[in-house]
Amino acid sequence: MQTNMRKEINEIPEAAARLLAGSADAIAAAGKALRERDPQFFVTVARGSSDHAALFLKYAIELTAGRPVASLGPSLASIYGAKLKLGGGAAIAISQSGKSPDIVAMADGATKGGAISIALTNTLPSPLADACTHSLDLSAGPEISVAATKSYVNSIVAGLAVLAEWTGDAELDRAVKNLPEQFARAVALDWSELAGDLKDAQSLYVLGRGPGLAIASEAALKFKETSGMHAEAYSSAEVLHGPVALVGPSFPVIALAARDAAEASVTGMADSLAERGAYVGITAAGAKSARKLPFVATGHPITDALALIVPFYGFVEAWSRGRGLDPDKPVNLKKVTETR
Repeated sequence: MQTNMRKEINEIPEAAARLLAGSADAIAAAGKALRERDPQFFVTVARGSSDHAALFLKYAIELTAGRPVASLGPSLASIYGAKLKLGGGAAIAISQSGKSPDIVAMADGATKGGAISIALTNTLPSPLADACTHSLDLSAGPEISVAATKSYVNSIVAGLAVLAEWTGDAELDRAVKNLPEQFARAVALDWSELAGDLKDAQSLYVLGRGPGLAIASEAALKFKETSGMHAEAYSSAEVLHGPVALVGPSFPVIALAARDAAEASVTGMADSLAERGAYVGITAAGAKSARKLPFVATGHPITDALALIVPFYGFVEAWSRGRGLDPDKPVNLKKVTETR
């Protein structure tokens, strides 16, 4: 019998298609508002998996539109009562439930501080949507498993669709519209060979760079949530600044390389660690020493990174079950975390 998590992973292609069709008008309206404002900077408001989606969008906006993006700590509003001056900027707030009090408070503060604010939420109406000037329904459908999968993916798809609409980037727009098909291919990929490398592991690293670092961050969180495995995400460059000291023989590493400008550097680091005796799997055809993991090349450097999370989700769900755990019911967690 399939877990809810596995069912929801399988629904990712359909959920992405539903979002792009059902929220087309809201995407167009948000893009138009950004063109009219021409924001000089962005801020993001999110926690957990949603914050990893925000990190992905940070890189996408900076690479595509050349606008700097910063993450706001929600406690600035909910605990410290800070009044931020955000005139001339834009804000993206992401929450599956749309009701976490600190996310809502910070989004409301961003709006009142002068930013065009866009809520990405799977729940409309919701307090988060009310706090923002624009809202997009993620259309992921009910997500029962505590570990977010399809809502995480759709948060990024929604943000990329708005980015393409705002900037008029035809290549990105085309790549986003092709994502449901690409996700359908990615769902079928098999990373089960990693299970042997992780059999006796107590800890592991997940590496990435640029948008791939956001995917690595999400992957590390899912190891913790579903399997009780200690996992840390690092930039493939940052790992050299201390963390590499822990990488010895049989230490497991997953390197998430996209077909972008960072692919060579991520691959080089993966091969270097594999040559030290580490167990390294990488999503790159050009690896020489690291184990090659199957991936879907989407034809665009930004969407290529996003497609990597889909086969990972399939692997970590199976890995959790293989350890005798229930990925639908992580220890000490619940679906909605209402942080203040």
